[in-house]
Amino acid sequence: MTILSPTHPSSSIAKPSLIADKISKSFTSGLVSIQILSNLSLAILPNELTLISGPSGCGKSTLLSILSGLQHPDQGKTWALDQELSRSTKRELEYFRLHHTGFIFQGFNLFPALTACEQIELPLGYLGLTPAQCRARALEALHEVGLGHRVHQRPSALSGGEKQRVAIARALAKQPKFLFADEPTSALDAASGQVVINILRRIAHQRGATVLCVSHDHRLIQHADRILEMEDGAIHRDWRTVDQLQNHSSSTPMPDWSL
Repeated sequence: MTILSPTHPSSSIAKPSLIADKISKSFTSGLVSIQILSNLSLAILPNELTLISGPSGCGKSTLLSILSGLQHPDQGKTWALDQELSRSTKRELEYFRLHHTGFIFQGFNLFPALTACEQIELPLGYLGLTPAQCRARALEALHEVGLGHRVHQRPSALSGGEKQRVAIARALAKQPKFLFADEPTSALDAASGQVVINILRRIAHQRGATVLCVSHDHRLIQHADRILEMEDGAIHRDWRTVDQLQNHSSSTPMPDWSL
């Protein structure tokens, strides 16, 4: 799956789970306004690992933040699961993130005093699960990422790759419809990074999640279903892997999902 080809989606493809319609975002530094995203539109499909790549400062992380409901765009609209995130209240966005999303970051964000299992159980309590349900989900998630033998270890006893897998298990245990990953392999060695990449792909294909990953890691290109290359706050190129293309007809244009 090393050969790439431009995207040729068809009407047989599932309805997008995430939509951005002409979104723009800028930040102010002193008296200077910096345009980060400019009139950007895209539709993200479920059951896929979508990679957002591009140079530093091109707007990748800002786009991820807006699509996940962490930020509002200055202009334009965003939807997820038919909910317009760009018009949602703070409480509605908190509910959306709690119940439908999982996040994976470069820095792991683990609590030093908690075991691997406890790291996962803690956020599950906010979903209203019983302690027994939290423990069962935590153990299942750790086994899924290959850490069933490390459930009682604290971060100080884990390697970088193991810490990142605990972070992935924490996101998985929520059974999210969306998984957002920001540079999940950049702090890992080659072997650990490959394990994480394989897990992300499996989450998309076997769990049916929408997996959106920002990364400079070129290994992800070999495993992503779709690659969005950003430049100067816009999508510069939109690519789909060849074996994914073979599952879809190239004769019919993609439906317009903009609302």
